Amino acid sequence: MKRKINFLIAGGLMASRLLVCAQDTQPGTDTSATTPAVTAESTAPAVTAEPTAVPDAATAEPVATIEETPATQMIVASVPAASPIIPLIVMDEVPLTDAIKNLARQANINYMLDPRINFGQPGPDGRPTPQPNVSIRWENISAEQALNALLNNYSLQFVDDLKTKISRITVRDPAAPDPLITKIIQLKYAGPSNLLASAQAVLIDKRSRIMGDIRTSQLVVLATEKELNALDEMVRRLDLPTRQVLIEAKLLETSMNPKTIKGMDWTGTLQAQNMRLGNNLQENIKLDSVNNTLSDSLPKVLLDTAKGFNPGTAFLDADGVSATLSFINKNSDSKVISAPRTVTLDNETATISVTAQIPIITTSPGSANTPGGSSITYSNLGVMLSVTPRISADNTVNLRVLPTVSRLTGKENVQSGGFANTVYTFASRTLSTTVVIPSGHTLVLGGLVQDDTRNDNSKVPGLGDIPFLGRAFRSDSKERTQNNLLIFITPTIVQDSDYQPTQTAFLKSVPPDDSSASKEWSAWESGKPYDWSKRRNKDAKFADVK
Repeated sequence: MKRKINFLIAGGLMASRLLVCAQDTQPGTDTSATTPAVTAESTAPAVTAEPTAVPDAATAEPVATIEETPATQMIVASVPAASPIIPLIVMDEVPLTDAIKNLARQANINYMLDPRINFGQPGPDGRPTPQPNVSIRWENISAEQALNALLNNYSLQFVDDLKTKISRITVRDPAAPDPLITKIIQLKYAGPSNLLASAQAVLIDKRSRIMGDIRTSQLVVLATEKELNALDEMVRRLDLPTRQVLIEAKLLETSMNPKTIKGMDWTGTLQAQNMRLGNNLQENIKLDSVNNTLSDSLPKVLLDTAKGFNPGTAFLDADGVSATLSFINKNSDSKVISAPRTVTLDNETATISVTAQIPIITTSPGSANTPGGSSITYSNLGVMLSVTPRISADNTVNLRVLPTVSRLTGKENVQSGGFANTVYTFASRTLSTTVVIPSGHTLVLGGLVQDDTRNDNSKVPGLGDIPFLGRAFRSDSKERTQNNLLIFITPTIVQDSDYQPTQTAFLKSVPPDDSSASKEWSAWESGKPYDWSKRRNKDAKFADVK
């Protein structure tokens, strides 16, 4: 019995010793072999269907490092710039097929190798076919851009299959034309119609096509990869925000109005005896200023000299005789200032108009078969300013200015078609110029002078024609109006930092409740009869108290 027990113990010890020896002879797991080619590869989705031509990553995993991998997104293989940007891609002596596999996994692209590509596949002797090793260090590119660059370097290309969504990597035929790629370019600022002419110059291949969608501001391009790269660069340079210019203008008009009145005016006696200034000046009516002439009918008033009334005439009042002895020299300056401000886009016309519409009657004479007629058109009179800025590369402004100042001067009777028509006459001053001025500087335009002279004579018939003595019975008036227009224009290039966000809470505010239900009925504010079926609020309160 003891012999059997000793035999069992010896057998157990021998079995445990053999098991320990077997574990020691197994190769240890190499942590470097399981290290992923991309350290952030865990964020990329796994490829569900691995191609048979690519060796297992566990047996030959490349040594590559990517410092940061943004979240991957679904992209199209024909659009190189759709993948997220990776700060750093490093590969050191990595087999080509493994490099393709890891970059495709990062770019979220399903692919398979063409059977004609025998890299890494068993040869006639059963050994894997030698393949080149890849050593790269690329910064700030997407995984898809890196994959395309790697394929181009070894004369390989992607062929997309729209049905299966699985791309095929094949050997590029040097004699075959470059494949066409479809790409949609989203424009930010420019319109598609503005870029179509420039884009056509980039597309050299006769097979290439481009068209614009105005609704979405997109360009749909069918072109080669080389043409797409050139088109992307062109769009990057041209699709920029349009700069703006602040236009500040001041239109200053100085009026010189020298006026001379000499002689004796008997108009008050000849027309009506309406104004009396004598001993009885005190009345209940008080005026601060008087702009009326002697022919106007005024009651007896008290004129306040403290308010600036300085009579330049002496009134001679007798029974039934009213005359005015005038000897006045006036020279007044008046300024009319208009200061508009507006913002316009570069190379776009800004129009500022402060006008009044004057009707103009146009009469067409009739003939034997066609009756005559008249029509009314309206003409704008006032201040009109048209400014077109164009920003140069050195931040100077090429300014095209067209100011127009027009005013009504009077009326005239014109015979047309046997009828007397009253027409308006107006004067207009226009200046057109193009200048180059630095941003923030002021352009001064002047010299638009308008000179009007008016002479008026009035006399007592017969007595006013007597030599020497006739001066006592006539009045001479000379008036000269000289208007000088000065224009000040300041263009300023607007920067993005000049804009400030609005601080208003208008969109967040709730409008007040104006419904009729929230208001108490009032006989003065409503034409509807009172609804006696409803109790008043006062009665309801009294009922609650009870």
